[in-house]
Amino acid sequence: MSNSSHDHPVNGPDGTPVTGGGAAESTPATYDSSHVPAHRESEPIADPGLPPHQWRPTDVDPRLEKRAERQIAAMFIAAMISAVLFVVAYFSFSVGDNWDTFAGMGASTVSLGVTLGMSLLLIGIGIIHLARKLMADHEMVEMRHPAASPQEDRDATIQALNDGLDEAGIGRRPLVRNTMLGAVGILGLPAVVLLRDLAPGSTLDVSKLAHTIWEPDMRLVRDVVGTPILASEIEVGDLINAAPEAMFPTEENGYRELEGAEEQAEKAKGAIIIVRMDPDDITPAKGRDKWTVDGIICYSKICTHVGCPISLYERTTHHVLCPCHQSTFDLADAAKVVFGPAARPLPQLPIKVDGEGYLVAQSDFTEPIGASYWEREKQ
Repeated sequence: MSNSSHDHPVNGPDGTPVTGGGAAESTPATYDSSHVPAHRESEPIADPGLPPHQWRPTDVDPRLEKRAERQIAAMFIAAMISAVLFVVAYFSFSVGDNWDTFAGMGASTVSLGVTLGMSLLLIGIGIIHLARKLMADHEMVEMRHPAASPQEDRDATIQALNDGLDEAGIGRRPLVRNTMLGAVGILGLPAVVLLRDLAPGSTLDVSKLAHTIWEPDMRLVRDVVGTPILASEIEVGDLINAAPEAMFPTEENGYRELEGAEEQAEKAKGAIIIVRMDPDDITPAKGRDKWTVDGIICYSKICTHVGCPISLYERTTHHVLCPCHQSTFDLADAAKVVFGPAARPLPQLPIKVDGEGYLVAQSDFTEPIGASYWEREKQ
């Protein structure tokens, strides 16, 4: 074969012989260039059109084209084999058996992951190979037009809608109209019923949302470690993440052990923050004058917007910030919302000190904690 691209004829994608130049410079005799827009005098910038089309090796060499076909077909066949092996592995290996077959991972997990992954990978590579080597690669141009439809088209559309309504007779048949709207609207009931499955346990008890694990004389303990908190150890400006003592059951405190979903739910509902500030800075809400201890005040850690944990505290302003949507609460003023989408203040936990000087709860929260739900009034 000659090294010069001019020494042998080449063909276009449709098999038409191309003459007068190399593969990179030639264009089939039947090549349609009508898609290249002509220059319009009204355009502020002349349209340069498209550059000459560059033919790929598979466009001009039948042998390369056939080889590409075989490669792509092989990838798809291998993908089919991998999919079949996935089914075989699904029925051959039981979950939990042979749990350390491959580097500490189970035979079922590894085989299912590898076979399915290889099948998807081979399909993807085959499609890319097809697009790059065999599919037509002619550039196509569609001239832009104004985004808005012409006024006559909009008028015609509105007229067609009005004509359709007139032909359907919905306007003059209120019985049909109202029953149709009722039938569509009542479809919301099945959705509400299905939401019942989101409730934990076998019975739906909405009252669980209104109560937490807190009870009278339960100690406030530090989160994670579970140590009780002496009121005398808290300095002005301190913020402590805390939890109910019941989350750390021992033989001494006598609280029962919680497990699974119940433990996680009670931990989330009972999470609190404790802050100490100058007592003169506190503006207590009505009826809450005795809910604090020498400037120590306690609120739920759960934001009243969508239930994210409060974590950022600004000592000088006594503001706490929810990092999710920037709801900001003023702890010195009954945790009222000063910024953001939250609609309610943070619920306050009434506290006192026991005979040993440790912080304890006076009672449970007097209002539901966390994100608002349908039975709760905004405050």
